[in-house]
Amino acid sequence: MSTPYDFDLFVIGGGSGGVRAARMAAQTGARVGLAEAAELGGTCVNVGCIPKKLYSYAAGYAESFEEAAGYGWQLPGEPVFDWSHLKSQRAKEISRLNGIYASLLKNSGVTLVTGWAQLADAHTVEVDGKRYTARHLLVATGGTPFVPDIPGREHIVTSDAMFDLDPFPRRLLVVGGGYIACEFASIFNGLDAKVTLLHRRAHLLTGFDDDVRQFLANEMGKAGVDVRLNCEVASVTRTADGLVATLARGQQIEADTVLFATGRVPNTQGLGLEAAGVALDERGAIAVDAHYRSSVPSIYAVGDVSTRVQLTPVALAEAMVVVDELFGKGKRRLDYEFIPTAVFTHPNIGTCGYGELDARAKFGQVTVFSSEFKSLRHTLSGRSERTFMKLVVDTKSDRVVGLHMVGADAGEVVQGFAVAMRAGATKAMFDSTVGIHPTAAEEFVTMREPMPG
Repeated sequence: MSTPYDFDLFVIGGGSGGVRAARMAAQTGARVGLAEAAELGGTCVNVGCIPKKLYSYAAGYAESFEEAAGYGWQLPGEPVFDWSHLKSQRAKEISRLNGIYASLLKNSGVTLVTGWAQLADAHTVEVDGKRYTARHLLVATGGTPFVPDIPGREHIVTSDAMFDLDPFPRRLLVVGGGYIACEFASIFNGLDAKVTLLHRRAHLLTGFDDDVRQFLANEMGKAGVDVRLNCEVASVTRTADGLVATLARGQQIEADTVLFATGRVPNTQGLGLEAAGVALDERGAIAVDAHYRSSVPSIYAVGDVSTRVQLTPVALAEAMVVVDELFGKGKRRLDYEFIPTAVFTHPNIGTCGYGELDARAKFGQVTVFSSEFKSLRHTLSGRSERTFMKLVVDTKSDRVVGLHMVGADAGEVVQGFAVAMRAGATKAMFDSTVGIHPTAAEEFVTMREPMPG
């Protein structure tokens, strides 16, 4: 049957959500096009999750070298870190992943269009002067770093630039208190930079459980990060010796690099959304309904550009819902409750479900269990790092509604428990589960005494 459109689906953005939607739609037999102006893989692959985790591993080796002596290892000399080599190795791996994404699209039958795409109307996209029409359009352009407009803004870098800094910053000032700020502070501290972390609020990691926030701040401080709260940068100036950040209260901090990790905003500029009649919400994100449809019925949006939850796996899941809606049975849905997440600080954070205060607000009466201890590894390592674990239980149903960990491999540990929480596991089920000994993870199934209150 003939169709008036060039494609059944045209995707704007070749990040995680866009590529997943394009591939899966093409595999149903749909005619799919995708436009991307930069490297495939989006923020996560190129300047986000993947390179950040690689650099976190690099920083972790410094800790391991330090601990080795406690286990009888005598290194022949002081370890030497080669920043240029790490950057080169990372670039090779990212290039490999870019190629994999391109192959996945090609092998699925997706038409890849290189260039900046703009909406011309409800069914038309323009890329470098050429127009493409589609029955359905999907915007998956992600987010972009936000930097406040302060004097000296031109001297500031964002997280996108941190992987290729030249030279390595011996003095790093990180401004922000979210997961990106905390991760980069931990990474560069581990790589032997002198790191100062400034945050305008009284606690790091807004939205996380209060005990987790406080515990991480203490551990980062013990590891050498100079954590300063209730501070704001008023201006940044360049001097002969580097950069000087002047704080709102007049203090000054010298640095070689100033990173502003002060949040991300939906990447909606220059997409022609206004011309197509696509409505934005109060945050500047594309407003979507439960099926990720915008105010224009033929235009959808997933991922950070619609800011439900800013996590790569969420964008992937949303993309699958859209594909099922357009080319499947239309029954797939995404439940945003009990989405696990990790913060790759040193030590890591892993969390799933509600923090204690949010749980009390939603469920009323809750029972809280927590444990803090030195892991077996550090009984001989000589390091003072400690591990923290917490369970939040809905008292009425006995269901575990919050699970939190700060410690080594927290993300790996919490991913498994997230499955149990999605299945509705109760505290009684946790208690009846045999632990794996000796592990830190077994603490989640051996906590018996609730906290008072």
